[in-house]
Amino acid sequence: MENKKVKVVELFAGVGGFRLGLEKSNYEVVWSNQWEPSTKIQHASMVYEARFGKVNHSNQDIATVPTQEIPDHDLLCGGFPCQDYSVATTLHNSKGLTGKKGVLWWSIHRILDEKKNKPKYLFLENVDRLLKSPANQRGRDFAVMLQSLNELGYAVEWRVINAAEYGMPQRRRRIFIIGYHKSTEAYKNLKKSKKIDWLLEEGTIAKAFPVGITNSLQKFELKGDLVEITENFNKAGKLSPFQNTGLLVNGKVFTTKTEPNYYGKRTVLGDILQNGEVTSEFFINENDKPKWEYLKGGKKEKRRTKDGFEYNYSEGGMIYPDALDNASRTIITGEGGKSPSRFKHVVVSDRGLRRLTPIELERLNMFPDDHTKLEGITDTKRAFFMGNALVVGIIERIGEELYKQMNF
Repeated sequence: MENKKVKVVELFAGVGGFRLGLEKSNYEVVWSNQWEPSTKIQHASMVYEARFGKVNHSNQDIATVPTQEIPDHDLLCGGFPCQDYSVATTLHNSKGLTGKKGVLWWSIHRILDEKKNKPKYLFLENVDRLLKSPANQRGRDFAVMLQSLNELGYAVEWRVINAAEYGMPQRRRRIFIIGYHKSTEAYKNLKKSKKIDWLLEEGTIAKAFPVGITNSLQKFELKGDLVEITENFNKAGKLSPFQNTGLLVNGKVFTTKTEPNYYGKRTVLGDILQNGEVTSEFFINENDKPKWEYLKGGKKEKRRTKDGFEYNYSEGGMIYPDALDNASRTIITGEGGKSPSRFKHVVVSDRGLRRLTPIELERLNMFPDDHTKLEGITDTKRAFFMGNALVVGIIERIGEELYKQMNF
């Protein structure tokens, strides 16, 4: 059916990056959830409600929301936190299913498990570290996640994408994960496809973000239940078996390393800067410049711990101020505030060195100007939101291609 609206549930919604990207095409968010633990005032949820309305928006811990309160939907999406996905055999000292960590992934799992009408598609985002965590069992967390989706009847494709490598204004590497339920045509097409062709040409992500050079396709099977994978996956391995591109279907993993293939327009940091509208608070005080220069510079020095242990510390220098003719470095959550920092962005202007404004940080994530501007929300908090957000342009393009895979 032409232009059929796809019903979306957005979890871990933040200030609405998934929604902004998806609702530019044929998607409609029918329910959303945003809850920040350990904070009284739910600032991100306030911004979300101000932009999209309070109707069908939940601001409570997703782990406490009964599945029956979540409406049926076609697509479940969200940027879920990277935590510990292990499944423990006992509850004693567990950081698994009932522990503080991991509970957010298992909330997604619970919804998929308990929904009679399971969402046909999944669209998830995480830091690329997910592919190689934890350090003592590289890739175990991702293996647990893949096997849990496999058991629920989904095939999965993934890719690590750096937004800047496809012309977007920020160097932000994230893993994007698409799930297809076994009842969909897309699942059947993936299952019968030549897997390398799906990863390089036919799949949703390949069509949205073309890739070139690869190494050979690696294949292996995920063996055992979730507890066995938790305890035994890659115990002897020093490297994760999961590469930056791959898919899982019927318990079998196919994975390879790909390189971006993009020759289009590129947006750089200089393109997104505000002209003449920046207030004095963003400019760096002369007295603070030595501290900025020290933090940004290379170091080789002796340092001492609190208990008196002396050690050699070294780190490389950073480009300072930030280059305007390249995409920006990754925005971090601590981007706001006046205090000097190694990782905050500093740019040259005709009025001197300055930090980036909230609008400029929004632009680096391809959000509308002043999306996060709201009474009671500080500039520091607005910067924090963008450090946690995703690049909307990636969601938009994957969403467009995913829609084409859907058979209505």
